[in-house]
Amino acid sequence: MSDLSKFNRFTSDLKEDGYLMPVLFVGHGSPMNGIEDNEFSDHWKQLAREIPRPAAVLVISAHWLSNGTKVTAMDFPPTIHDFGGFPQALFDVQYPAPGSIQVANETISLLHSVHAEPDHDWGLDHGAWTVVRHMYPEANVPVLQLSIDYSKGPQHHYDLAKDLYSLRKKGVLILGSGNMVHNLRMVAWDRLNEPEYGFDWAYELNNKFKQLIADGNHQALINFNTISPDISKAIPTSEHYLPLLYNLGLQGRNEEVSFFNDKAVGGSLTMTSVRIG
Repeated sequence: MSDLSKFNRFTSDLKEDGYLMPVLFVGHGSPMNGIEDNEFSDHWKQLAREIPRPAAVLVISAHWLSNGTKVTAMDFPPTIHDFGGFPQALFDVQYPAPGSIQVANETISLLHSVHAEPDHDWGLDHGAWTVVRHMYPEANVPVLQLSIDYSKGPQHHYDLAKDLYSLRKKGVLILGSGNMVHNLRMVAWDRLNEPEYGFDWAYELNNKFKQLIADGNHQALINFNTISPDISKAIPTSEHYLPLLYNLGLQGRNEEVSFFNDKAVGGSLTMTSVRIG
């Protein structure tokens, strides 16, 4: 039996297994993290060792914005190199993980508050594969993506995530991929290699986000524009922040929260990541 047939058979009727899969928000940072062995990618590898092998990984990436809500639904999603100006070695990477039409259909069926559609064109963008290839380098776990409907506000995305909660009971790892603080226009390129270099406002807001997450104050995080007069520096556009709201929407009552890769890069980016459960 082919590997794909085995995966399709395994995921064709996902059953609740008594274990609640953790939820991850990952600061993915530079696409170069996809091919570098560094402290960030090392922690992604460590996470894969700590949690049970998932039935599938569902990624909400900052880099798939759409009109409406879509889920990748193909046997083998292509590797998308959605960036420019990087070494050829990065463009040469192919991550041949299978998809799962069955998991895609189940995901769509759970999204009661929207009309979601299967997508046959997108694939895995760098918000997905640069992280997941470190976690599952053998590409033997199905990987799907859920798009972000950029016409909707933050509350919509938080609420939409709640529809997906049952996937956690069926072994699906839901992974939001973005960055809490993400302002490419203000990056200090001359200090990019200076460890943990961050502007004061970046650290201040990153710490504020962490405190609100730890306190379970999701409403303040949904209404992020009111957090600080400097918020537009940290979130000039919301696509890298919105994946965090999906993860918060999936948090169960009294679930533990922890942080990892909690560092600034280039002044105006933070890699701070969140594990729920």
